[in-house]
Amino acid sequence: MKRKNILLFVIVALIAASCSLDYDPVGNHSDVTEGIVTDSVRIVFKDKASVLSYRIILHDKYASRQEHWYLDMLLLNESHSDNAYAGSPNNETTPFEVNSIEGSNNNLYRDWTRYMEDVGVVNLFINNIDACPDPALTAAERAQYKAEALIFRSMIYFDMARIWGNVPLITTTAGDITSETIAEVYDSYFPPQTSELEVYQQIEQDLLEALNNAPDNDPNDKTQFSNTVARTLLAKIYAEKPLRDYDKVIQYCDAVGADGIDLESDFSTLFGVVLQDPSQPVGQNNPAIAPITRNSKEVIYEAQYVTGAANWLSWMFGRTLENWTFYFEWAKWITPSRDLFKAFQNEGDTKRLNETVVWYDCGWSIYYPAANYPFMYKYRSGYNNMIKYRYADLLLLKAEALIMKNNPDFAGAKALIDRIRQRANLSALPASVTANKETMLNALLKERRLELALEGERWFDLVRLDKVEEVMNAVYAKDPGRPAQKYPFTQNSYKLPIPQTVIDENPNLVQNPGY
Repeated sequence: MKRKNILLFVIVALIAASCSLDYDPVGNHSDVTEGIVTDSVRIVFKDKASVLSYRIILHDKYASRQEHWYLDMLLLNESHSDNAYAGSPNNETTPFEVNSIEGSNNNLYRDWTRYMEDVGVVNLFINNIDACPDPALTAAERAQYKAEALIFRSMIYFDMARIWGNVPLITTTAGDITSETIAEVYDSYFPPQTSELEVYQQIEQDLLEALNNAPDNDPNDKTQFSNTVARTLLAKIYAEKPLRDYDKVIQYCDAVGADGIDLESDFSTLFGVVLQDPSQPVGQNNPAIAPITRNSKEVIYEAQYVTGAANWLSWMFGRTLENWTFYFEWAKWITPSRDLFKAFQNEGDTKRLNETVVWYDCGWSIYYPAANYPFMYKYRSGYNNMIKYRYADLLLLKAEALIMKNNPDFAGAKALIDRIRQRANLSALPASVTANKETMLNALLKERRLELALEGERWFDLVRLDKVEEVMNAVYAKDPGRPAQKYPFTQNSYKLPIPQTVIDENPNLVQNPGY
C-alpha cells in the first residue's frame, strides 16, 4: 500500500520576502504561526495573518534556497552532459563530469533532503489552510493559496522524478509519535518509494486541480505560482516517458502562448544587465546595478533580486558584475566545454554564444589557459533574475511533440525551430532536415542545446530523447579538455543514485539500479 506521510521538517527561520503581502512575516514558528491546541485539536493556522505569513515561506523557498533549485541543477544538467566541465574539481563535482556518481555524493544528499523539506513545508499548508477558523480568510483566498501550493509541490516532484525516478510520494503530514500512536504512525516516518508513473500522475492531478483557482499570468509579476506556470508544467510532464501524451504537450504549450507569453525580440534582454555607466563597458569601475528586464514577456516563472537582497549564486560561476573582484580568486563551477563552443561555432551562432559565455583572465588554468578562460555568463550578477521556465523552452518542446506524435508534423516543427533561429540571426533550417524523424530530432536537440545552454536542461533532454549513450559515450574522445570517463553511460545512468545516507536512515528505500 502506498504511504503518503513523512516527518515535517522544522523551519528555523523565515527569509524576508521579496514580494509585499498584507501582513509582516513572523520570524519563527510559534503559536502565532502554527496555531494552538484546543480540546486536543491542533489549529495550525489560527488566523489570516498566520496563513499569509506561511504563504511567504512558500514563495521564498524557490528564491532563497538556490543550491538545489539552480546551482546543483546546473551541475547535473551541464557538467553531467557535453555542455560543461565541473569547473571546480572536487569529490562532489568531478563525478558528474566523469560519470562516477555514487550514493555517497554530498550534493545529491543536499538536494534530496532540501526537496523533501520543501515537500513537508508545502504539505502542511495544503492540508491545513481550509481549517483556519478566521472568517477574514475568504473561500476564494483559501482556494487560490492552496492552488499556488499545489503548483509548487508539482515543481518539487517534477525535479525529483526527473533526477531519481521512484521517490517517496508525500501528500499528507504525519502525526506525532506518542506511546499511544507509535504503532500507527511510526512507519509513516519511513515511507517507501512510489513508482515514477504514480509520481507523475500525482503531479498531473495537482496541476489540473490548481488550474481552477490559481491566479492568472500577471505580466508585471512573474514570481507567482500562476495558472500559466501550471500549464507549463503540464506541457513538460506530458513530454516525459512515463506520461507521454504529445497532443497534450501541444495543447498546453499553445495555452501558455494564449496567456500572453511570447518570445522577447532580443535574446540579450533575457540575461543582460544595466550598468552604472551605460556608455562604458562593464568592469572594475562600472558595476551592474540591475537586470535589463524583469518580468519579461518570455519568462513564465522567475525569482527576482534587488539592491540589499542580491543573489549570491553569481559568484559561483564567474565574476559577479556588481562587484568585479569579489570572490574571484578560486575556480568556478560550470566551465563551458570545448564541445559546446564547437556547437556554437559550427552554427555560426555568435549572438547566443556571447550571451552564454564570457572570457576573463583568471588565476587558474584547470581546463583552459588562465589568460583566456571561459565562464558561464547567463547568470552574471546578483541582480539577475533566476529564471525557472521561459517560453523558448516550450516552443521547442512543442516542436518535439510535433516530431514525436503518431502523425508527425515535420514542417510545423521546423517552423517553430526556425522562429527560434531567426531571433539568433541564423538562417532557416534546410528543407532536407524534414526528411525523417531522426534528422528532425537531431535538429531539435541541437537547437535546444544552443538556445538553452547552461540553463539546466541539457541532461534532461538527452534522457527524454534516449540520446544519453549516443552523445555522452562519444564526447570524451572528441573533447580534449574533458577528464577521462570513469564508467560508460548505460540505461542505468538515466536516473541518479538515491543518497546512501537517506537509504541508511530509511530501510524502506531501494537504491536505483546500477549503483
